[in-house]
Amino acid sequence: MVPSRTALRVALRRAAHQLYDAKPLVFDDPIAVSILGERYAEELRRTPVRPDRPFSVALRAFLVARSRYAEDMLKEAVAQRVTQYVLLGAGLDTFAHRNPYPGLRVFEVDHPATQSWKRKLLGESKLPLPTTLVYAPVDFETQSLPVELRAAGFDTQASTFFAWLGVTPYLTHDAFRSTIDFIASQPRGSGVVLDYAQPRSALPFREQLAYDSLASRVQLVGEPFQLFFTPPKIAKELDAFYNLEDMGSDEINSRYFAGRTDKLRALGHGPRLVSAWL
Repeated sequence: MVPSRTALRVALRRAAHQLYDAKPLVFDDPIAVSILGERYAEELRRTPVRPDRPFSVALRAFLVARSRYAEDMLKEAVAQRVTQYVLLGAGLDTFAHRNPYPGLRVFEVDHPATQSWKRKLLGESKLPLPTTLVYAPVDFETQSLPVELRAAGFDTQASTFFAWLGVTPYLTHDAFRSTIDFIASQPRGSGVVLDYAQPRSALPFREQLAYDSLASRVQLVGEPFQLFFTPPKIAKELDAFYNLEDMGSDEINSRYFAGRTDKLRALGHGPRLVSAWL
């Protein structure tokens, strides 16, 4: 198996945000560039940043906003004495290397091939392995998340915060449902941030064209979109949780992009961000 190309695309856009967007950054990640190393330096230079490509800019905006949102919600969770953070589909996320919370254990869950690739990049970049980081290789479609997490040392009795970003559109509904049920079984005070995509039929015509372009690209790299929700449907899927917050582009822009001097902002009706608590 090859590592996830979508994980690389996300990492390139987070790194591009550090280099090309106006200050203050929405998501300040001093490791986002260095983790890519020389291997992807040229690809980073070619990452689209032109303001005349609004949907490309909007995609970068959404990706950096969702990372910021996850870490904002994590901060709230830690204040409520959450002691474990699980990144489901961690990709090249760097939080574990920037973790400001000494008592927080970080579990990175991802496909074994993607995780092996990440660890190789970290070695090439000479980034040290944090003592609070635990790797848990899991194939969501074929392996049991609870079993593999417990094998990695996950404490099922401790309140936990989950970040599940950039994963759900690629799953079957059964895989999605089993993961949500596992998160819902965690102790009181646990929480989750996830993103989801609305179906093509829910989008205006111009956004359908942008969706078709993106869908064809991920299909070509063997990671097709499979799973979609509308806000009422995701609320029903999360009926075991409370304090549900579901944000589209208007809410994201109001929270993270208001008053910016550049054109970085979320657009459209497709991608959405959700947080929910137990």
